[in-house]
Order: sequence, then structure tokens, then C-alpha cells
Amino acid sequence: MRQINDAHVAEPGLAVVEVAAADDATAFAIQELLAARCAIAPADRTTREPGGPGVRLRFFLNLHEDADT
Repeated sequence: MRQINDAHVAEPGLAVVEVAAADDATAFAIQELLAARCAIAPADRTTREPGGPGVRLRFFLNLHEDADT
């Protein structure tokens, strides 16, 4: 997974969200839940660590913009 850089969290209201879940469907359901409440830059795929449990999904969130933006 890429490094989180300063621009991703440069001001209050910006966040990087990383979801750890048992499967893709659960991870994407969490992303959709947050997308309904605020603006996100969605992820289109999950990652898996070899030998590790479940999947991870990372996306970016902006609390200052509406979900429709």
C-alpha cells in the first residue's frame, strides 16, 4: 500500500481511512456507508497481505465536502 503523505491530512477534515475486513464485500460496504455521508476518493480494489487474515481497503475522506460533490 502507498505511503500516506502530508497532503492527505494537510488540514482538519481530511482523513485517510483504512478498513480491515474479512472480505471484499464487507470492506466495500464500509466505504459506501461513509460515501453516503461525506465526500470520498473511493478505492476500487482491496489488498491482501500474504499469510495475513482478511483484506484491507484504503480511501480518502473530506468532511468539508458533501457526498454529492
